Amino acid sequence: MRFVQDYDRTAAVLYAHEWAYGRNPKFYDYEHLGGDCTNFASQCIFAGCGVMNFTPTFGWYYIDADQKAPAWTGVPYLWNFLTRKGPSIGPVGEPCGLEDLRPGDLIQLSFKGEEFQHSPVVVSVGWPITPENVLIAAHSYDADNRPLSTYEYRKSRFLHITGTMRP
Repeated sequence: MRFVQDYDRTAAVLYAHEWAYGRNPKFYDYEHLGGDCTNFASQCIFAGCGVMNFTPTFGWYYIDADQKAPAWTGVPYLWNFLTRKGPSIGPVGEPCGLEDLRPGDLIQLSFKGEEFQHSPVVVSVGWPITPENVLIAAHSYDADNRPLSTYEYRKSRFLHITGTMRP
């Protein structure tokens, strides 16, 4: 495996804009099965990296509605996959501060202050970098160019996509 700084942020953001208010027919819509936000976030990240990890259980992949990794649709599992320490194929990220977010990065929100339940994708970062100037796209609460500040949440965490591990 080799680490390549080849995450295409433009492709991830263009995908987010294209499908923020719609559903790509290539992917199942999990809206009525707990939400579609992390499925959408994974689709955006995939648009920017082009590589899936087909490792059973701990990978990050989508084949069809019934054949997918927990990390493709599960909020905590996506975080764990992207922040993994060992070398494995797929996109890689690291926790960061609000000021380090860039278009194509990920935010996770906790509405009740306990577990994280929502995974919007950053589509724009304005100056100064504040929740008002960080715009997101998301499913489950379908949005595009929505300011982070318009969400009511108790906790947030930010993830900067640093690149992609390639075979």
